[in-house]
Amino acid sequence: MSHLPPNDSPHDDEHGPADDTAGFDEFDEIVGAETDRDPDLAVIEAGSRTLRAQGSRPDADVPARPADPEVDEALRAVEAELAGRWGETKLDPSLARIAALMDVLGEPQRAYPSIHITGTNGKTSTARMVEALLGAFELRTGRYTSPHVQSITERISLDGAPMSPERFIEAYEDIKPYVEMIDAKEEHRLSFFEVLTGMAYAAFADAPVDVAVVEVGMGGTWDATNVIDGSVAVVTPIDLDHTDRLGSTTAEIAAEKSGVIKPDATVILAQQPVDAAQVLLKKAVEVDATVAREGLEFGVAARQVAVGGQLLTLRGLGGEYEEVFLPLHGEHQAHNAAVALAAVEAFFGIGAQHARPLDIDTVRKAFASVASPGRLEVVRRSPTVVLDAAHNPAGARAAAAAIGEVFDFSRLIGVIGVSDDKNARGILEAFEPIFAEVVITQNSSHRAADADELAGLAVEVFGDDRVQVEPRMDDALEAAITLAEEEGEFAGGGVLVTGSVITVGEARLLLGRG
Repeated sequence: MSHLPPNDSPHDDEHGPADDTAGFDEFDEIVGAETDRDPDLAVIEAGSRTLRAQGSRPDADVPARPADPEVDEALRAVEAELAGRWGETKLDPSLARIAALMDVLGEPQRAYPSIHITGTNGKTSTARMVEALLGAFELRTGRYTSPHVQSITERISLDGAPMSPERFIEAYEDIKPYVEMIDAKEEHRLSFFEVLTGMAYAAFADAPVDVAVVEVGMGGTWDATNVIDGSVAVVTPIDLDHTDRLGSTTAEIAAEKSGVIKPDATVILAQQPVDAAQVLLKKAVEVDATVAREGLEFGVAARQVAVGGQLLTLRGLGGEYEEVFLPLHGEHQAHNAAVALAAVEAFFGIGAQHARPLDIDTVRKAFASVASPGRLEVVRRSPTVVLDAAHNPAGARAAAAAIGEVFDFSRLIGVIGVSDDKNARGILEAFEPIFAEVVITQNSSHRAADADELAGLAVEVFGDDRVQVEPRMDDALEAAITLAEEEGEFAGGGVLVTGSVITVGEARLLLGRG
């Protein structure tokens, strides 16, 4: 917490657009192979046909496949090796393997301070905001988030940009001998997520970074990322998700997530259910951590919808920050911004060592640069197509509220594909009030809920006349766009694609954004 921010604003890094010329004929081949791959390696490189939904060039934050065939082949080989490991959705309550890997790598995670982020919803968006703020104050950042929207390389970022394919391959090859060493000694091989975590921590040390921004994969205490001791621990809103692994109540889930709170750390708590807050506060007291709570020590003082996002007044640990433009939609993103700001203030010692606020112009510049692909992201106009990776009822409720606040749709069509371990009924019920009709589909992951079974549930929620089933993603998008256009080109119809990060990632590519 000794890093004090300079008052001058840094220059912006510029990243050119990725190549968007991938052929459409690869989609069927990849979907066919997907049943044997890890669900979070569901990188669908191209659409199966030319949709009327073609959009603009992709964002730098979501890389396309490498243009160089040799690099692409090498990256596919790394993906295949990772896919052959224990999937990250299987939780093993042990840090033994990842700790052993860190040991043989020379404890790279100790080479830099960390901000560790857990919670149920909003982790990735909050991590991106934290990263933008730290970068604006001229600190070199490493960010580790999951899952990815389209490319596995999104998970590890340096200096605010996804790791290049070449560097990603190099990072894997660098630690591969050590991974094999641990594999040979342990009862179980290192998992997909453990290897990626090792890659990230080693890459951050090699860079080197000034600070790492790390999102947990699942839970907290036993999550592979938890071999770091974050000087700042962030807990975004906790709700019911992964209940088969983390607990059936928010208090039980909070107990697992409280594992990221380390002795003498500063804990930034988003607004929480009462029982979850009690658990988190108790853990903070036990380890002598300092706590800052949204709604008490910091928060959103004011917000108003603006073109392309929202205008915020944030109350931070060091004072008030007015006229902060955030190019993301929804009240939940405003709260994520308040949490991110408090986390960065805490990292710089504000509220503990001194009380002066961060430079307001730098804060404004940082927030104005934030992007969060697949989070209420508009990827097409006429009709408007929006993507949101809501994959649990709480996320769905937040997305539904934001849609009603930001967009003036006269007729909104939903495209929903969920994972089979999620609360599908809760997701459907959250969206029912805003969807005129829903198209049920199925992404290419082997964890995807069966489209026909999901449709049966949707009929119970929406009624038979409001449900259409299109198991193929391209057909589902085509059908939804057709339904949205029924009232005419200028009637205000729209489409929301949601239910899963993988669903959104595949739709994003089919819509010309990857």
